[in-house]
Amino acid sequence: MKLVIALGGNALMQRGEPLSMDTQWRNARAAAQSLAPVAREHQVILTHGNGPQVGLLAMQSEAFKGAKGYPFDIMGAATEGMIGYMLEQELGNILGYDVPIATILTRVEVDRDDPEFSDPSKFIGPTFEQEQVEGLTAQNGWLFRQDGRKWRRVMPSPQPKRILWHRPIRWLLENGAVVICAGGGGIPVVDTGDNRMEGVEAVIDKDRASSLLATHIPADLFIIATDVSGVYEAYDTPDQRLLQKVTPQDLMTEAFSKGSMGPKIEAAVNFVRKTGKCAAIGSLTEISQIVEGKAGTWIVPDQATPTPASVGANPAA
Repeated sequence: MKLVIALGGNALMQRGEPLSMDTQWRNARAAAQSLAPVAREHQVILTHGNGPQVGLLAMQSEAFKGAKGYPFDIMGAATEGMIGYMLEQELGNILGYDVPIATILTRVEVDRDDPEFSDPSKFIGPTFEQEQVEGLTAQNGWLFRQDGRKWRRVMPSPQPKRILWHRPIRWLLENGAVVICAGGGGIPVVDTGDNRMEGVEAVIDKDRASSLLATHIPADLFIIATDVSGVYEAYDTPDQRLLQKVTPQDLMTEAFSKGSMGPKIEAAVNFVRKTGKCAAIGSLTEISQIVEGKAGTWIVPDQATPTPASVGANPAA
């Protein structure tokens, strides 16, 4: 199968962990161990988040007084290359030379008039206490929102309109490579109106960009790998229940947080409705079982029950 697998933040950085390279290498190694068996059997495109990394890079630029910090399109490109290298290295150490791996810096077009530019929602970087937020806002003009019990900086997260240049991605995939692309949602660019592109200050949601990519490749199965076993009804309550197989219509009746599971469900639903194929949300550690249809939450087309022949795996019962 052609698989697009979107790695959540847990691929390189789990909540509460120190923003160190040792931590990121350890998590990249663990991610590669889960992904390698799937990469040997299927055509795989990997995408990934970059929120903690791009946030840290933005803060480091503040250390150079008098120097203007890098814009977010440049930092997006930098972190896409950095994280792609780490995943490529760790996967390569397991797969050897049998499976080529390539990382592509990917530009993604957004709309300059997207409402996110006036009401940002994308969390980036580390968490802060409320008393720290006041000083950082006054000093840098940053915008913060509450994330759990602490506060994090937020940036505009416009909807992705178009992945620029699908052809190199398809060519690599068809020639047996694992492709790492659209990292951090891709590098945000806008059309200036004269057939030219320019970068903008934004961070695209990686699940939305991954869904768009999976739709246009097209993928046989779109997987969002995170740090929980799937989508839960009444999550984090005594009555929580894992949803094993649902339709987009089923999911639209549930309330999910805009900042956590909400974008993942939106991305999965969009892929299913546009392609008529299945999507799945589940734990990165269970990625092989998800591909086999034995784990995770499977989102199947409305009023349809997929068969093993239609997706190459047996959907969750």
